[in-house]
Amino acid sequence: MEGAIFDCPALWLRHLPPGVLGAESPAGLAGRTWDLLALTRRGRAALGRAEVSCRTLLIPGDSPPPLRAETVITCGLSSRDSLTLSSLTEPVLCVQRHLPRPDGAVIEPQEFPLPSLPGPPEELLPLLGLRLLLMPLAEPPFLW
Repeated sequence: MEGAIFDCPALWLRHLPPGVLGAESPAGLAGRTWDLLALTRRGRAALGRAEVSCRTLLIPGDSPPPLRAETVITCGLSSRDSLTLSSLTEPVLCVQRHLPRPDGAVIEPQEFPLPSLPGPPEELLPLLGLRLLLMPLAEPPFLW
């Protein structure tokens, strides 16, 4: 399984799921098809017209997808986003619809109360989405 996040803040790097690359340039993403690619808001803007290929794209919901993907999962504070927060005061990650994981499993709509986070939950949605989609389902995905 090949996963990457583009324009990953340095503080997030130690929280990435095992095997996920923190790509720093569009060139670092080119030349292969990623099983899962996450874009931060800044990463979406910086990607431009780079030729990047992925199977599943995790992207902020208010950004149009910059590339084709078999599955697009949006994250943000809109009720239209697949991943959102149902509470900001005591952060709760809300899965709004069935989400396919790269390993073939499906995450059912549900809510995950979040532990203390290393930053504002609304900014961490791409990282939370990566962890949810890639961490083993037999253990809590959000332990820092």
